Amino acid sequence: MALRNIWKILQVAIGLALVALAVRSIVSNWQTLRAQPIEWRISPALIAASVLVVFTAYAGLIEAWRRVVLSMGETLRFFTAVRIWFLASLGKYIPGKVWAVAGAAVLARRAGVDPSVAVAGALVLQALALASGAVAVALTARDAVPALGPAALPIALVLLGLSAAGLALLASQPLLDRISRLLPSSLPRMRAVGIGILTVAFAANLLAWALYGLALLLLARGVLPAVSLSLPKAIGVFTCSYLAGFIALFAPGGLGPRESVFLLMLSSDIGLKPAAGLALASRLLLTGTEVLPAIPLLFRRQAPSSPPSVREA
Repeated sequence: MALRNIWKILQVAIGLALVALAVRSIVSNWQTLRAQPIEWRISPALIAASVLVVFTAYAGLIEAWRRVVLSMGETLRFFTAVRIWFLASLGKYIPGKVWAVAGAAVLARRAGVDPSVAVAGALVLQALALASGAVAVALTARDAVPALGPAALPIALVLLGLSAAGLALLASQPLLDRISRLLPSSLPRMRAVGIGILTVAFAANLLAWALYGLALLLLARGVLPAVSLSLPKAIGVFTCSYLAGFIALFAPGGLGPRESVFLLMLSSDIGLKPAAGLALASRLLLTGTEVLPAIPLLFRRQAPSSPPSVREA
């Protein structure tokens, strides 16, 4: 219990520190911010392309989660997985983020899937998101954070090593059992995933980070064509900012910490006002692509579930 409380306090402290740094940057550069021009020029074609790329990333992540669930002995159709994914994702906009996992369990049960398997699969995907995100940051560190200089290489190697250790952990049932004992008893027992499925799911997550970066690049060119942004920079900035919001459990949808990291990483390159504008545009795009598809799914009647499959003891 004490360890969990310390982790919560640490998350809040880091999140507030990131927000404070961003606010300090805005205040200290207020006069420059007011004088700096920003030219909005909307390109519907580029924005549509950005949305399409985001949905492609979602499709890969949904299929990766479905494959993990299938590997645990369950049956789950793709379009059923799509419905569960989008509806459960609405829970991330409630502080705590546990509601997304709880929603996945409820929706999975209605679809005839063992809820513990659905939750275990979701937890595996979250772990893979962190591990693959670390790899994405490592591969783009030189472009995303040029201030690191020569330190970028050893930092990248450390991140790659941690990611490899995380994958080995997810494939080891004894190690997962030890970690499960440290987690709340309400969470399902973590199940080891075969190395083949684990590799495919990891690759899907890594590809998703690259696609998110590409979507950010297209969005930047679609709303702020004067902004110069490379693909490695876009991938690194998006991944770092998203992970900051991801681990800040107190922030619904990562609101605050994500935008703060966005500003801190981009303002020196493209200017504070364009960075703030792009952060806002990115927030609107991601929220729209998560929330709008869920609305019709809320009113779509769930097909009768088939009898649960034979499950491991």
